[in-house]
Amino acid sequence: MPEINSTIASMSIPQTRYFSNKASDYDDAVNLTLGVPDFDTDPLIKQALVDAFVDKKSLKYSHNAGLIELRQAISDYYFNKYQVHFDPEDQIIVTAGGSEAIDSSLRTILEKGDQVIIPQPAYPAYQAIVTMLGGEVIPIDTSETNFVLSPQQVEEKITPKTKAIILNYPTNPTGVSVNQDQAQALVKVIKDHDIFLLSDEIYGENSLTQDHVSFSQFPEIKDQAIIINGLSKSHAMTGWRLGYLLSSKKLTQSILIPHLNNTICASLPSQYAGLAALKHGLHIPQKMNQAYRERLAYLVQRLDKMGLDYSKSQGSFYIFPSIKSYDPNAFNFCLNLLEDQHLAVVPGSAFGQAGEGYIRISFATSLDQLEEGMDRLETFLSTYSTGD
Repeated sequence: MPEINSTIASMSIPQTRYFSNKASDYDDAVNLTLGVPDFDTDPLIKQALVDAFVDKKSLKYSHNAGLIELRQAISDYYFNKYQVHFDPEDQIIVTAGGSEAIDSSLRTILEKGDQVIIPQPAYPAYQAIVTMLGGEVIPIDTSETNFVLSPQQVEEKITPKTKAIILNYPTNPTGVSVNQDQAQALVKVIKDHDIFLLSDEIYGENSLTQDHVSFSQFPEIKDQAIIINGLSKSHAMTGWRLGYLLSSKKLTQSILIPHLNNTICASLPSQYAGLAALKHGLHIPQKMNQAYRERLAYLVQRLDKMGLDYSKSQGSFYIFPSIKSYDPNAFNFCLNLLEDQHLAVVPGSAFGQAGEGYIRISFATSLDQLEEGMDRLETFLSTYSTGD
């Protein structure tokens, strides 16, 4: 057969999926890998989907940018939460999940050979998409600064080829976030060097210890910033594939081109469900966050007892403890943990070299599952040896 694209041929399934899939080999596995909320989608959202089908409203295409009613609801949400205005007519695009928003945005701004700064550890799809588009990933290792990115680190990595930086707060996999002053310092560098900012704020509603700071709140970079968001995490709608992006009119109308050529529009049934979520379900994330805080407190207590170091998770539903004192090779550690205790977690190396020696534990599951998982981890650590 003919050869496939060499870049694609060199890539493989992310380790997050590898360990999640491998956990299915064990009937009694405890799977703490994926960031999929264990909550059911709220009935009011489901009913909106049913109503759309009954009324035959959702059987055709919508506007390429999404239902105008949904774009208006997104605009209202950002104005009420962050006091910023995005015109629903031409500054918002509804996408097939946040991932498509990221892909379409990067397709719009990148030329082959452009450099994209990515603080690591980071969601692996960022690097994958940049690489597939012919860009060059410039990683910043934040492991020595408690996973907090400094403006000085960004300054040191900027070159004439730098086109963009991707930020994600609260961060997957560490849960680290930024306050207003920290965000402002990063904004100054972005403004001064005239680079694009892709701000993935999908976990914004899952801020657990402080108010979320959105990079949409900084007008000085309004022509450089692309804000990514969606309802997957905030409203337990991962399978509904509904995301959106907000930016300047010029950027948004440019991003619309790859978006409409790839997807035409986001699923219309999901759009009607998303409209219900934003108009009548803004209380839903807070109900879930209460459970996440309880689970995080439990994990902190157990990890402290085991003597594992970790950075304080301020949001998302992940915690990122170090296992360097047991094994510097996180993949090897996770494989042994799964085979010995049937406990699946994700090696930190899945999120870049800066994550080596760490593991990501998802607490998007029940307290019972977390308790069983921590019991197994504690048992494993009591006898684990790398064999060196």
